[in-house]
Amino acid sequence: MVNSDKLITALDVDTYDAAAALVDTLSPHVKWFKVGAHLFTREGPRVCAMVKDSGANLFLDLKYHDIPNTVLGAVRSAMELEADMLTLHASGGEKMLGAARRAVDESGRNDVILVAVTVLTHLNIDDLGALFASGNSPDEMVLSLAGTARRAGMTGVVASARELRLIKGELGADFKVVTPGIRLPDKNAPDDQVRVVTPERAIGDGADFIVVGRPIIAAPDPVAACREIVDRMNAA
Repeated sequence: MVNSDKLITALDVDTYDAAAALVDTLSPHVKWFKVGAHLFTREGPRVCAMVKDSGANLFLDLKYHDIPNTVLGAVRSAMELEADMLTLHASGGEKMLGAARRAVDESGRNDVILVAVTVLTHLNIDDLGALFASGNSPDEMVLSLAGTARRAGMTGVVASARELRLIKGELGADFKVVTPGIRLPDKNAPDDQVRVVTPERAIGDGADFIVVGRPIIAAPDPVAACREIVDRMNAA
């Protein structure tokens, strides 16, 4: 049986029915499913309920980024949806992140994982310099945002595997890193992810979770794709 506590399958599909079919196929093998902005905007809370009803954990990836009071309310709502992991943008600052922490603490759920997005994995070095109008290196930007997240009480961050060793080295092994942008070598055409790595590289460098979408959900046999990814993770 394919199974890994560190593998999160992204339900990056258009409809509830497509998501439900994937969850039905993969839930015996996958413990985490991610619901992002695309699917949630179309289908709403019912897709979250479907994931929870399958017995899997829910990663609600809506990347909250707003004034603290709005984020407080949003995270309270996410707790009503029984989300097990949530994303926020670290660039929202300590007060905003702290509001999210407060909402989770109020819920009494000590197991909820709050992760802050540092730098989105579709951005390259030139993009970062232009966007932030900063002379800081990408590593310095990621560390600064990760430090903000830690001070605000986040469980960890979302970051490319290319920054994994840096974050773990500076902020400690207990500070969780969720790594998207996972691809299998020679099997996927170029896409909008730039800072991508293989599953074994991510786990070998210390990722606590990896998020995999297209390599699983677009595969002719999603279970076989899961098996290959888990085998690669174990090999690390």
